[in-house]
Amino acid sequence: MSATPPVPPAVKKAQSVKEKRAAERERKLEEFRKREARAKRNRRIAIWSSVAGGVAVVALLVTAIVLTPQPVAYSAGGEGVEIDGVETFDNESLHVEGTVDYPQTPPAGGEHSQVWLNCGVYDQPVPNENAAHSLEHGALWVTYDPALGDGQLEALRAKLPSTYVVLSPFDGLPSPIVLSGWNTQLQIEDADDPRIAEFFEEYWKSQHVPEPGALCTGGLDAPGKVS
Repeated sequence: MSATPPVPPAVKKAQSVKEKRAAERERKLEEFRKREARAKRNRRIAIWSSVAGGVAVVALLVTAIVLTPQPVAYSAGGEGVEIDGVETFDNESLHVEGTVDYPQTPPAGGEHSQVWLNCGVYDQPVPNENAAHSLEHGALWVTYDPALGDGQLEALRAKLPSTYVVLSPFDGLPSPIVLSGWNTQLQIEDADDPRIAEFFEEYWKSQHVPEPGALCTGGLDAPGKVS
């Protein structure tokens, strides 16, 4: 019976780097889950405090905790981790005038306006051509079916970072929620899906976009911008 040949040092090193990256990614996701659990626990405590106390100050505090989305911290860029359900495309970057017929719904890159959409939360649909330009800068575009319930929308907003993200309703989505980056997209059925955090960890402020690090402010404020 022949002995198993030794693993070359180069292969060992590559395996070690991959294991370290996987461990770091898992650590970040675990921190996110703990923060989310604490936030949910704090909301429950605040709600019961309001019921028991009936004090106006407590009621205001509950409103602030429950209704104000708390920004989540993600690491810029990613390590090439595969996420179940993510689709990738090969759209080219080109500035054009007028409207564009995009192959993906919503757009995940491709031809777009010379003016990017300012990142933020919108309660109305935003122009595809401007939002696609924001993706070129490394922002992520989170779209949701206008019929999405308030609870789902609140849970979704709670997972968003404070910058380099656009949140807007979108008619005719293939699923209740769709996350889009430049040439990458993920369809989501529920706002509690853990892949939302994974998608942000991998693609938010990615360096693998045509204009990494370009601004997500100073462009167009579309109608319906609320924050």
